[in-house]
Amino acid sequence: MPKIHFTSAPNNLALHTGDSESAVRENRGALTRELQIPAIQFMAQSHSNIVKVVHSYSAEDIAADALVTTNPDIGLAVLVADCIPLLLSSTTSVAAVHVGRVGMTNGIIDKTLDVMEGLGATGIFAWIGPSICGECYEVSQDMYEEVTTFFPASATSPQKHSLDLPRGAIEILRERGIDTHALGICTLENSRFFSHRRDKSIGRQAGVISL
Repeated sequence: MPKIHFTSAPNNLALHTGDSESAVRENRGALTRELQIPAIQFMAQSHSNIVKVVHSYSAEDIAADALVTTNPDIGLAVLVADCIPLLLSSTTSVAAVHVGRVGMTNGIIDKTLDVMEGLGATGIFAWIGPSICGECYEVSQDMYEEVTTFFPASATSPQKHSLDLPRGAIEILRERGIDTHALGICTLENSRFFSHRRDKSIGRQAGVISL
């Protein structure tokens, strides 16, 4: 069985949010020891659809928005503060995926699944961790129409122009035949978690997975 873990505030795990690098490195080290994983690989995320396969650990954050590995000695982390931390597991590989509005539209979920299946993964299962809910994620009308045109399941209220990205992600996964467990925790509503919408100068929590 894979190891699955979702962190919360106040321990910031991101290097780009204003905290000292030494403090972030200390938080990452504490998490690694807590989960009893030899190493946790982090990403330098940019809302891209870049998927990287990790064969060995790098102290530098990898420029990508999804990581896949078949190495049981490496945990994979996705940093979030409202976006979806999507964790994918199979008997042969695992993945950590950063799913925001842009990444979803650009196919980051399907692309990650394609990489896993290319490595021989079968019986993939998905976890959706704490992220902003459909009631709270209000966007412009143009953004709302763009996303809901491609992902109708993410539509909530045409009046509020709010998007339910977790529901959209679940629909993508369902169409690929993948069962999903969603925690159903809204990061904006729950002060235990970092939320970029609630406070733009904020840290990042993580979803972590390993074989």
